[in-house]
Amino acid sequence: MAGQVTRSRRLETQQQEQSRARWTTSITKILAELMVDQVHKGNKHNNLFNKKAWKYICDEFYNKTGLKWDKEQLKNRYSVLRRQYATVKSILDQSDFIWDEATGSITANDEIWVEYIKKHPDAETVKSCGCPIFKELCTIFSEPATNGKHEYLVAFEGEHTSRTPCSELLSTHQEESSSGSQDEEDANDPLTVQPTTPTATCNRKRGRKGIDDAIAKAILEMASASKMRAAAIEQHNARYSMADCIKDLDLMQDIDQQLYFAALDLFNKPNVREIFLSLKKDKRLTWLRGKCAVASNSIG
Repeated sequence: MAGQVTRSRRLETQQQEQSRARWTTSITKILAELMVDQVHKGNKHNNLFNKKAWKYICDEFYNKTGLKWDKEQLKNRYSVLRRQYATVKSILDQSDFIWDEATGSITANDEIWVEYIKKHPDAETVKSCGCPIFKELCTIFSEPATNGKHEYLVAFEGEHTSRTPCSELLSTHQEESSSGSQDEEDANDPLTVQPTTPTATCNRKRGRKGIDDAIAKAILEMASASKMRAAAIEQHNARYSMADCIKDLDLMQDIDQQLYFAALDLFNKPNVREIFLSLKKDKRLTWLRGKCAVASNSIG
């Protein structure tokens, strides 16, 4: 009898623990990936997941985590992620902030962070924790008009994304093309009587025009995304130019000629220029000496 009471209490405790929904980074990432999967499968319309999507998300979330949290708990987290996406997007709308996909961190000068957080206190958490799942959030919460063109990601990934920037349009095109192929097969079948009325002909023309319009729009959006990427890269590189590094180098005191020219060799690397210009001025000389010493030892 006592054993049954103990097991009952243990079960009740486990259920209470599950009901509290303590979200960790890894659990949140699992939920985000499940939502991304449903977006790609077309189960999100007007910024809302349909019933089929939520059933899949709830079932798979339990399979992957062992946590039987209900739909309301997952939807509450969805709302939290929406607010997080809005906060991070607002930060990255500012040219002084950079998101690193590899680490999930968002970097900027300390002074810039201080000024921004004064006006936007919610950004304090983002500064300390970053946003490792920002790529997933872009897919989940982007407005339909962007169709996945996440300019923050495209600008700094350094490579072309394999995902077509207007997947919804091309998906529609594929469905219409399939219907068109079926019509052609029916036309070749001698047992099939085809309508020859002007209305049917007009409908086919409208269908072809819709396909052409979708393809044209897709091409225009791809071109626009490419221009945005090129402009963003150019702007990013301009912020950490060789000229700026040399200008600050000339203003530094207590720097000998050997260290000066060794630093110029280091500045051939864009990431070195970025770190140098991002450091506070009183720390740059110490950092340069360390980097040049490492470079000298590796050559020796």
